[in-house]
Amino acid sequence: MSIFPKISLRPEVENYLKEGFVNKEQFNGLSVPILQHPDLQDVLLIPVIGPRKNIKKQQCEAIVGAQCGNAVLRGAHVYAPGIVSASKFMKAGDVISVYSDIKGKCKKGAREFDGTKVFLGNGISELSRKEIFNGLPELKGMAIRMTEPVYLSPSFDNVLPRYLFLQNLPSALVTHVLNPQPGEKILDLCAAPGGKTTHIAALMHDQGEVIALDKIFSKVEKIKQNALLLGLNSIRAFCFDGTKAVKLDMVEDTEGEPPFLPESFDRILLDAPCSGMGQRPNMACTWSLKELASYQPLQRKLFTAAVQLLKPEGVLVYSTCTITLAENEEQVAWALTKFPCLQLQPQEPQIGGEGMRGAGLSCEQLKQLQRFDPSAVPLPDTDMDSLREARREDMLRLANKDSIGFFIAKFVKCKST
Repeated sequence: MSIFPKISLRPEVENYLKEGFVNKEQFNGLSVPILQHPDLQDVLLIPVIGPRKNIKKQQCEAIVGAQCGNAVLRGAHVYAPGIVSASKFMKAGDVISVYSDIKGKCKKGAREFDGTKVFLGNGISELSRKEIFNGLPELKGMAIRMTEPVYLSPSFDNVLPRYLFLQNLPSALVTHVLNPQPGEKILDLCAAPGGKTTHIAALMHDQGEVIALDKIFSKVEKIKQNALLLGLNSIRAFCFDGTKAVKLDMVEDTEGEPPFLPESFDRILLDAPCSGMGQRPNMACTWSLKELASYQPLQRKLFTAAVQLLKPEGVLVYSTCTITLAENEEQVAWALTKFPCLQLQPQEPQIGGEGMRGAGLSCEQLKQLQRFDPSAVPLPDTDMDSLREARREDMLRLANKDSIGFFIAKFVKCKST
């Protein structure tokens, strides 16, 4: 987990998190480390601590759905809509053990469940069973306040929203690889929910123009809200299909809205729609083979549009939050063959591992890619007892490697001959 605060405010934000929010307001005073990233000066790292041992399971239980379970593992409390089942006599104030139904077999309103479930930790019930299952659809408040989660991952709801943005580390890194400069015109081709868009604008000191596209209206509105909240005026967001972002006729662009004339942008980020197989945590697999195969053609349509929109000597960064060869290294190999004007570039900083073999790329080309694969990182024991004895260097190494699965490739477009 990483946070990028405004650079000028980083010391104040860091002190607030260390001295106030994280250490005192959550987890009964247990301390969660806040670490400055050694290579990214606008990024603070928070290692997720766990699994914690010796948490005593309670007789009173609540069962939540897989998506709610994922959120709890990332630091959320349990809200009423996420609860599927609760013990018969559960009342407000009870200590509750929370489990996730990872196969979706638990019936809504059940009083007990003996199916496959994963323990998420303990919390204090804010509502009784009767209040949770009283049939009122508007009941959306907090139902269980997590006090002993299996993984210590702080919740950042409404915490300094004007000064920081919560991201996974590779998502913050990809913007640094793009390396936007003040005064440039940047395109974020698949921008929602706007974390990378706002980071681009922040790195440019809000000087220049950042165009954000997404084809879902509600997500575009979220980008605009985040830009407004963070006080970034250089961002313009449009509800538009990125595959159609190139203006086919050469009529002069007077409005500055999509579609755009070819070679309009200095840098383009294509954080492509993907199968998301690198996302963590994920306790339920719902992908079909047909769905997995559908992403590669879409990514290539978006990539083709990006190459057309990029200026000569411009930079194109392609990224995904998945780990499949077909959506990552195979796409790089395809792009280098399809577009001779593109050259693969080394990345700075280099935090992830090199690319995966099997797509026909050379060893040198694989070294120019960045791949984050959590399964390839052996993690130490990170319960609270071992954490107290851990060195800062060990915690930093953990936070720097224990991330979601992610892939980054950087290209430059050669001058026209």
